[in-house]
Amino acid sequence: MVMTMTYKNILTSKEAAGQADTYIGVVQLNRPTVLNALNTELMTELVVALQEMDRDESVRSIVLTGSDRAFAAGADIKEMSDESTVSIMLKDNLAIWDKVKNIKKPIIAAVSGFALGGGCELMMMCDIIIASESAQFGQPEINIGVIPGAGGTQRLTRVFGKYKAMEMILTGRPINAREAYELGLVNKVMPVELYLEEAKNLAKEIAAKSPIAVRLAKEAVLKTFDGTLSEGLEFERKNFYMLFSSEDQKEGMKAFLEKRKAVFTGR
Repeated sequence: MVMTMTYKNILTSKEAAGQADTYIGVVQLNRPTVLNALNTELMTELVVALQEMDRDESVRSIVLTGSDRAFAAGADIKEMSDESTVSIMLKDNLAIWDKVKNIKKPIIAAVSGFALGGGCELMMMCDIIIASESAQFGQPEINIGVIPGAGGTQRLTRVFGKYKAMEMILTGRPINAREAYELGLVNKVMPVELYLEEAKNLAKEIAAKSPIAVRLAKEAVLKTFDGTLSEGLEFERKNFYMLFSSEDQKEGMKAFLEKRKAVFTGR
């Protein structure tokens, strides 16, 4: 395991992904006394760490996790309880969350315990979600007189449709891991002792693919949520054509024809 720089509210590391000089990045939220509540300092560190991994060519994919007890139990209410409309708009602390969305490498969320409020919203900004059997998901902001502010109303509705999203957001009631899987919110549910390893294995599987193809595939999938079907199809086609100028495309197709495993370099 290769360690990277030290932070106050998160832990980061790199793990070998199976090919020479190829790694996955692992970021762990680490405010255990407050169940990984998301304050501005933590989110700033998280963005810095993710951006560092995004720039590191040896890192091919990223796992974002918390603890077995809590991925993140929500935003840090203490930090915002005395804010006014004007003060919170001027600080615009949620703007930094957009930088998570802009990470180009795939992010796999490994989620156990509470993923509530901002924790659920952060999880939904990831690209694949592996949950433990103990995971709970919800947007309980209505219980403290506000609504989700980091994308919860939009992303939950895109996953669940209007009616289930309305129920969760208007009641604040959470759902368990099995229900989240059945509703399409998570990719897989694993025992608590296996969920993180499963997420890492998936990250390593993706790390073996062409980095440039993975990046453009992620962009194309996310484009679905930004516009019309025709715009998404046009974007997908452009990215598909672009890949034919990459060394990875030549290597991948040549390896297929030669019946051997491709060695991708991200060029």
